[in-house]
Amino acid sequence: MAHFGRLPFSHSEFSEGQPGHQAPYPMYHSGSDGEIPLGFDRIVDEVNNEFYFYGSSHSHHHEEMFYPSHVFGRNVPDHHLYGQPLVAYGEFYPENPVSHWQQGTVSPMVGFRSSLIPDCRNFSVVDPCPYSHERKLHGSNSVNSVTNVFSSNVERGNTNLEFQIGFDHLDAPNPIFLDNYPFGQKVREEGGNGEASSTNTSRRCHIGPTWSQGSVWSIQLIEANQGSNESTVGFCNAVEKIRNAYPASDLKTNTGKIWSITTRFPEHILGGTKFRFSIWTDFSPHPLLLTQCAGCITHDLIVEILRCTNQYPAQEECLLSVYGSDEFLQKVLGSKHFMWTISGKSYVSTIWFFVYFSPFLSYQQNKVDNVIEAVKSICSVLGFVETRDIADAVRKLRASPLVKAQVKDNSLQSVETPGKVLIEAAVTELSMAISRLIHVYSSSFDANFQLASIPKSPLRVDISLNSQLSFTVYAAHNIPETWVNSYQVFSFSCSLIYAGKIICQVKICRNTPVKRSLFSLADWNEKVSFGLVNFPLRIKALPRETMLTIKLLGVNGATKNTEVLAWACTPLYAKERLIHGTVLLSMAPYSTLPTPMITPGICSTETPTSVTLQIDFPEQTDLEFIKPEPEERRGDLVEPSQECLKHIARLSQIHSLLLLSEQQRRILWFYRYSCNNQNCSLPLVLGSAPSWDHTTVSEMYALLRSWRFSNPLEALGLLTFSFPDQDIRRTAVQQIENVSNDELLEYLPQLVQVLKFEWSLDSPLVKLLLNRSLQSIQVAHQLYWLLKNAQNEVHFRMWYKKLLAALQFCAGQSLNNEFSKEEKLIRILEDIATKVKAASDPKRKEVLNVELSRLQQFFQEVKICRLPLNPALVVQGIEADSCSYFTSNAFPLKISFINANEKTEFHMQFSQIGDDLRQDMLVLQIIRVMDNIWLQEGLDMQMIIYRCLSTGKGQGLVQMVPDATTLAKIHRESGLIGPLKENTIKKWFRHHHPLESSYQEAIRNFFYSCAGWCVVTFILGVCDRHSDNIMLTKAGHMFHIDFGRFLGHAQMFGSIRRDRAPFIFTSEMEYFITEGGKNPQRFQEFVDLCCRAYNIVRKHSQLFLNLLEMMLHAGLPELSSIQDLKYVYDNLRPQDSDLQATSYFTRKIKESLECFPVKLNNLIHALVQMSVGSSAKPPAPETVPQEWMMLDTERSIARATILGFSKKPDSLYLIQVVQTCNVVTFVEKSFNQFSKLHSRLQKQFPSHALPEFPHSQHLPFTDLEHKRVKDLNLYLKQLLSGSRKLANPLLKNQTVWPFLGPQSTEPGVQLVISYENSRLTIMLKHMRNIRLPDGSAPSAHAEFFLLPDPYEVSRRKTRTAPKVSDPTYNELIVYDKVTELQGRVLKLVVKSKGTFMGAVNIQLSSVQLNEEKWYPLGNSVI
Repeated sequence: MAHFGRLPFSHSEFSEGQPGHQAPYPMYHSGSDGEIPLGFDRIVDEVNNEFYFYGSSHSHHHEEMFYPSHVFGRNVPDHHLYGQPLVAYGEFYPENPVSHWQQGTVSPMVGFRSSLIPDCRNFSVVDPCPYSHERKLHGSNSVNSVTNVFSSNVERGNTNLEFQIGFDHLDAPNPIFLDNYPFGQKVREEGGNGEASSTNTSRRCHIGPTWSQGSVWSIQLIEANQGSNESTVGFCNAVEKIRNAYPASDLKTNTGKIWSITTRFPEHILGGTKFRFSIWTDFSPHPLLLTQCAGCITHDLIVEILRCTNQYPAQEECLLSVYGSDEFLQKVLGSKHFMWTISGKSYVSTIWFFVYFSPFLSYQQNKVDNVIEAVKSICSVLGFVETRDIADAVRKLRASPLVKAQVKDNSLQSVETPGKVLIEAAVTELSMAISRLIHVYSSSFDANFQLASIPKSPLRVDISLNSQLSFTVYAAHNIPETWVNSYQVFSFSCSLIYAGKIICQVKICRNTPVKRSLFSLADWNEKVSFGLVNFPLRIKALPRETMLTIKLLGVNGATKNTEVLAWACTPLYAKERLIHGTVLLSMAPYSTLPTPMITPGICSTETPTSVTLQIDFPEQTDLEFIKPEPEERRGDLVEPSQECLKHIARLSQIHSLLLLSEQQRRILWFYRYSCNNQNCSLPLVLGSAPSWDHTTVSEMYALLRSWRFSNPLEALGLLTFSFPDQDIRRTAVQQIENVSNDELLEYLPQLVQVLKFEWSLDSPLVKLLLNRSLQSIQVAHQLYWLLKNAQNEVHFRMWYKKLLAALQFCAGQSLNNEFSKEEKLIRILEDIATKVKAASDPKRKEVLNVELSRLQQFFQEVKICRLPLNPALVVQGIEADSCSYFTSNAFPLKISFINANEKTEFHMQFSQIGDDLRQDMLVLQIIRVMDNIWLQEGLDMQMIIYRCLSTGKGQGLVQMVPDATTLAKIHRESGLIGPLKENTIKKWFRHHHPLESSYQEAIRNFFYSCAGWCVVTFILGVCDRHSDNIMLTKAGHMFHIDFGRFLGHAQMFGSIRRDRAPFIFTSEMEYFITEGGKNPQRFQEFVDLCCRAYNIVRKHSQLFLNLLEMMLHAGLPELSSIQDLKYVYDNLRPQDSDLQATSYFTRKIKESLECFPVKLNNLIHALVQMSVGSSAKPPAPETVPQEWMMLDTERSIARATILGFSKKPDSLYLIQVVQTCNVVTFVEKSFNQFSKLHSRLQKQFPSHALPEFPHSQHLPFTDLEHKRVKDLNLYLKQLLSGSRKLANPLLKNQTVWPFLGPQSTEPGVQLVISYENSRLTIMLKHMRNIRLPDGSAPSAHAEFFLLPDPYEVSRRKTRTAPKVSDPTYNELIVYDKVTELQGRVLKLVVKSKGTFMGAVNIQLSSVQLNEEKWYPLGNSVI
């Protein structure tokens, strides 16, 4: 059904906020539990009024900030500001105490935690005693006033003030504010000669007084609007360019509509197919029924609708939407409504970083200690890092004559002028050291400040690509007190890692104890050279994507064992340049090391919260990575033989690089120049390269340049963890760019996962996803929730947070408003589910009813909300009476939403089950891909694939399929032993479908859907299959739910697998398909359908193995190893031919059909559920109305009519027979056969008044045959339409049905014969109508003979099919070394326990090879 209308939703329906006004609903809640170290200019007004990357300058926004009291003076409160406690040195920063309703709504911010960012607008700069030991961090609760020493003519909060850190006259009481620089204006950097310039469009901050004679030195800070980290800045610029490429006013790229997903079909699939549409318009309360051919486009359909409703030509643009959904059919004119609304209003960040220490010394001696404490305060803000320069400068300051004089005499006269000079020199040196630390810190982490001028580097070292890699691990700063007490000494080890493999590893055995200076640190200052490990490792030998990993080791004081405590990593080449200078790395606890997945995505650039590692790399001129040029090196390679090419093709069928052995890789690489898209795949060839040295990489680039991809999806394999090379990944993205937005949606979960393997945030893959999100709301919406959920991965949390921030920046205000509402809906559902689960059994329903009022209040506020499961589903409230909870262990909620576009209910389950719903999402996604592939092949498997979305750890949303019942419930309705009965399913469907036509339609739907789910659950190894996670709809569709276990990870009872069948296909399902055995051919058709669907999927084995491999590092509990990947490979069997796979899957069907433990498992499960569930009896099935009882038969004839006759020696009358299920057949009968029928009926029904049979005599000169046609038609009409007392027995009679019903076909066998490379292969698929002389079903087998056979060695025998007249075999018979078919005869004999049933001889030279064909059996007794 579709809806036709002219007017789209108004802007107001999306709660857009107007500038200067508060929106009726909070426009955005970030959902973050910390800071997002990423920012863009002019984003706030475009996202919302409460989402900030840097913090808020608005008065109504309450940013939680506090400042170390020792920075600002004694008058600052000792306890804390704004209710947030301070953090002691050396401790981990605790999480901010946030209430439940505030969780997920903390405004993100660049750089420091809010608790450590001073605000220069609200606090004094000068403190007579900035730090003292007498005041503890958690001291008195008294609150004292803050002394304001700003001059009266300076406005507080001025965003253009400049401050300076430095020294002026020693008697200067206050800092001096210099002239302002407008935002965006170039500022001057003060270098050695003061003439350097900077183009950073950031505000400058000078803190501290200046020298009156001029600036000898100064620390100038400028605000870094996009963060201080170079990679983050580059990412911000790239994202801004992407967004600018899609103006909001461009209707081609910003239609504001959710367009229905389209699927391309080959022309031969649809052919002359026609579709029926029910169109609801604004012009009539009744639907308009239209029929259109498959080639009709949406525009033509709209024109037809307008013509039918007398509205053509239209005065306005018209759209066609899916009925009940906010989803529009594609290929229509643009809309005037924008869901993406991007405001042009600029926003200037107002977060100022203020680093302060008392920068001047008076003649009072006690100021020296104050300066040192101020330095300590600065270092604590900068990650508790104490560099060697700072330590040396502090040591010189303490050793100055002023300090010594203070000890001897407290009088001012004891201080001599030369001492002042030394002190000033020491403080100057200290200031320069702090300046260098600020630069190192802001370069290493995401801060919102940086130096206006970069300090001069020390003497540069002359190194080249031929030099060995060396660096200095200076110290591990901020060692926690618990480690200081538990471990005696500390050491470290270093590793170079590429693509998960260790290139080289060095362990520094020198142990050092913790040194206490300003803070606790382990100071090694050791020279590390990888050449010292007897490995000639030069810089030029290192791949561009090499990662350096360092582990911190400690010797346990109690056990004396060396333990790994923490780790950190960094790329050697950032932005194509070798890392140089001092680098700070935030170390993470070793328990979380994601071995071997070391990528830049796990390198934390957050403000360090624990140990910070300082590494000093040599200072050198920018040493850029020299990328190898593509170059083929064929050398003396010879062309491979045909046998080698066949071997390459066989290896290519493995499809996954991880499944190749080392020997197989060597073979592929050796024949790399003979591989192409016809006999191999590029990921296998490139992944088989023996190394990643420059020579090998240049050959890989040559292959990459010359390769012709047969399918863009082949490139997915180049985005896995095995390929870190940026050029290879760039080529893969270029191929994926050829995929449409709708097709990209199918693979979006995998693309989000492999983002963690990208080398930078502004990689081609990231740009592709952001571009597509600006082209499609469907892509943007799904990408948003995938990124939200990916933030639960602890190592890549900040990586994904930055990507999510970029997506929100691109999306604009309206779409972010929708995200905000969806997030709040999820939080309310989460809170309700938690309370319902925690409630006692008697109170649980009452608690649910009370909490549902919060949902109702939510909808009163927001009016409408889109569901995270599908952005096209717009709901406006809930139906409280239909809401409930399930009685499983987690008590998931069942929520009934009211559709805003159609006043119907949409049922959804909110689960807090503890299971990883990402696993369900993956299984359902792959099943959806399989279904699309089947549809492309013209095979509609009637699959029901519900939607599922993980919204957090152990929670998510699941769509509930309406009108569906679990198989367990159907079993319970059949009594205690319902699972053991054969006719349970058949009776249930017959009860719901009294009419034969609808009953047959239900059989058809079950037939296809059951086959589809057999294939998908087998390939994916779905386990924990019982009757409670198999569901049936009344329309006949079968589908599975709950995919908590897959890939063969079955539940175990001791050493016994609970799932012992390959998949669920039971005898009661076969009984229903074959209608109790009355249509045995349907089972053969079912097997053929399963095997056809299986073989279609197998053709795409590479795609499915790639999709699973891309998810190997997603943290899914049951997809984590190569063995899991191999399980699917073994089930797909891509190396088999279609005939081999058909034979294999047929055996699996029979294994499943004969697996009695499945029924026993269902019985046990039903008994358990009955014991824990309600003891009330299930409702009795409704009785079938009496007037339908006559139709309750599988073989019923509605009417029979003689259409004509053929003049032969004995005239035969052509009879059209119409069954009650509208099936029409034709039979030919003679007059004598009619007469015999009447005689048999007289004997069987002596007490019934049968119709009068026409006389056999005839008058001369009359048209006998035409008269008999008339008489026999009258006889048939009276026979079939007489009284119910007579008609019922007749219609069910074994005499009438065989006479008029479908005629049995002759006995035969179905074969597929193929011949290739001197190998003759025969597949025996089925036999039909095979019976023993007494009419019973035989236990038949087939014997094959290849004639001539002088030595009688060609006999082959199949298995025996017990007691069935239409057996299915799908067995392969193979004859090798058959040089030719001319003159060869295939003899097939069918026997049953020695009894001859029939035979056929087939001339092989005249056979159509590779085609299914039925061959009649001669001399068969029926």
